[in-house]
Amino acid sequence: MTDARDIDYDGRRFHPVGDPSRIAVYRQQDDLLWGEFSGGGARRGSLTGLRRPDGTLDFTYTMALDDGQVIAGHCLSTPHVLADGRVRLDEVWERFGAHAATGVSSIVESLS
Repeated sequence: MTDARDIDYDGRRFHPVGDPSRIAVYRQQDDLLWGEFSGGGARRGSLTGLRRPDGTLDFTYTMALDDGQVIAGHCLSTPHVLADGRVRLDEVWERFGAHAATGVSSIVESLS
């Protein structure tokens, strides 16, 4: 089984569990991680952060939503390798500013 510290995220595609309409594409170089996403109410979003030595992902994100809101926040993701080899990221997130909120969610690697 793959250790979460050894996952290469470059080119992997993820979607929220239960919502395949929002797709994120991750990129990675060494410990630097970045990506873009859209769909599911988001016109466009981006993230930038680091893969920590323990395998967790620590990043900030911004997004412009279909309804005109602009949101920024922070997320800490814990990776899990599923039995079929895909990666699931369990996320603890926080939004800042006028749209301040906290929550937990999961995204899973897309098959296509």
